[in-house]
Amino acid sequence: MTVRLSPASLGFVRVAVCSPELRVADVEFNVSVLTETMISAAEMGVRLILFPELSITGYSCADLFYQSQLLDSAQAALRPLGEASAIYDVAAVVGLPLQVDGRLYNCAAFLAEGRIQGVVPKTYLPATNEFYEERWFTSGLVADFDQVQIDGGDTPFGRDLLFGASNMPGCVFGVEICEDLWAVQPPSGDMALAGATILLNLSASNELLGKVAYRRDLVRQQSARCLAAYCYAGSGPGESTTDTVWAGHSLIAENGITLAETERFQFDTQMVIADIDVQQLQHERLRNSTFSASKAGRAFRHIRFHLPGEFAAIQPLRFAGDKEGFELIRPQLHRTPFVPADLTRRAEHCREIFAIQATGLAKRLRHTHASKVTIGISGGLDSTLALLVATKAFDTIGLDRSGIVAITMPGFGTTDRTKNNAVALAEALGVTLRTIPITTAVRQHFQDIGHAEHDHDVVFENAQARERTQILMDVANEIGGFNVGTGDLSELALGWATYNADHMSNYHVNAGVPKTLVRYLIGYVAEAEFSGEAAAILQDIIATPITPELLPLNAEGGLEQKTEETIGPYELHDFFLFYTVRHQFSPAKIFALAQLAFGEDYSPDTILRWLEVFYRRFFSQQFKRSAMPDGPKVGSVALSPRGDWRMPSDASAALWLAEVAALREM
Repeated sequence: MTVRLSPASLGFVRVAVCSPELRVADVEFNVSVLTETMISAAEMGVRLILFPELSITGYSCADLFYQSQLLDSAQAALRPLGEASAIYDVAAVVGLPLQVDGRLYNCAAFLAEGRIQGVVPKTYLPATNEFYEERWFTSGLVADFDQVQIDGGDTPFGRDLLFGASNMPGCVFGVEICEDLWAVQPPSGDMALAGATILLNLSASNELLGKVAYRRDLVRQQSARCLAAYCYAGSGPGESTTDTVWAGHSLIAENGITLAETERFQFDTQMVIADIDVQQLQHERLRNSTFSASKAGRAFRHIRFHLPGEFAAIQPLRFAGDKEGFELIRPQLHRTPFVPADLTRRAEHCREIFAIQATGLAKRLRHTHASKVTIGISGGLDSTLALLVATKAFDTIGLDRSGIVAITMPGFGTTDRTKNNAVALAEALGVTLRTIPITTAVRQHFQDIGHAEHDHDVVFENAQARERTQILMDVANEIGGFNVGTGDLSELALGWATYNADHMSNYHVNAGVPKTLVRYLIGYVAEAEFSGEAAAILQDIIATPITPELLPLNAEGGLEQKTEETIGPYELHDFFLFYTVRHQFSPAKIFALAQLAFGEDYSPDTILRWLEVFYRRFFSQQFKRSAMPDGPKVGSVALSPRGDWRMPSDASAALWLAEVAALREM
């Protein structure tokens, strides 16, 4: 197996949107600016550049659009611009007025490989307020022909054109013009359903108070609705300011996220670039049942062309420390995709998740008419979060916190720090605390099955976990309540739970929360819900190393067992989980992204080592997830077999492991 880590092989396409310097009706000047911008874009690895509406002439020519000299010059300009696409190895989409059979159309010309690949007319012509396009132009709805004569050759023409890159799987461009986006049913919706993953809008939207925010949201939301990238190029201040002003607002959005945006009100050429992840967009569509069940309202013709920029496409990605290569132009890749980097957004994120968890448990309490629960508390992160969720749920529906029976069950590896924190927190929260040591019961069990206590194998560890769950379930029966589970999403992904032990409960409040987010959730609760002693205890729990505390302590009373030394760093595993389940990426793509995100701290060999562990465990431990208890989904990644993740318990990991092995040999 051969694996390449180039932008094209990983599904990235570099595009640019431009608001060029412009002179109204000066075709020669405008073409020179467009050409120079194409050259600059090509030098930066851009494979397609989008210019604004009527960019060859300027949008605000008004009745000059009746002048044959202007129209002829605009059409003639397509030849040098088309030639430039071949000379400088970059595709371009430009706007021009095009006269056909006595009618004038506001058009977009798609240029690549030295020629005009096709021409798309504008569908919706604004004729209200300051806009008067119907005075000059005819809607593409009226056109009853499918090709036009340009420069002596037949060129595809119509609203039904899509442009597919023959050398880039899934890279299909759809074109609409300005007002088309503002319509009740934008043409881009049908284009997306017909396969377009990158939607292009040539625009001349003028600037009014508050309009920029509306325009930005419109572009972003259309990209999300269409599960596509949306590239929008707006005319700049060079347009006529007789009655209105244009600001040069151009932007690129991908599935609801703004990737790049120009600075407005600049007279010189403004251009922004972004690498669009076509592969991710295809995966989003595959997993979206609404998209797959929808059908485009009209048929489209697919124009196949060779996407320029082959050199840029085959360059390797640049990783941390590399001096050469192709550096992705995208928003910063966060090491913790489950945790927002922005502090305000993170706090909102945590507040929402905590409310979802507490509401889920509260509903289960109301449904079962239960007023008591058991929770095993260890002084660790997961059990602390579950305990906090339980107190919030009880408070929400007016139950006395004394009905929460928090049980600490010290065993062979329990430290004073965790035990003391568990006890102190239970007391500070006002819940019922019980301490039930398990060492005597586990020793009896070892005798019963003939297992030597000095043999610290999986039996030694799992016997303790199962003893604790037995106690929790039995006490729950004793008090007429149910047991609240504590394990998190990361542990479910890796199978880092003992089957029919901490893997099992009556309600699993942390099932949707990944390990990298647990600390932040507890930190949020410590600040937002508590103060004084309880907050101080929570902060110490946050600083405690992650461990199951199943192996005996060393001679100094310290931990012999730290989870991340055995299973790998949770920040890596959560990164792998997010891109495996949320985006369905291949091992090669996840490895490449992990190098970009973690390259300063982990070597490629280390990342591959833990990536292999992730795939081995993720596949082999599905049987635990297939039998997991109920629990609330809180984010876009969830592993419940009844909802988001339905995977055979005996699926083979061979394909994924083979790709990891091939990456090692690069």
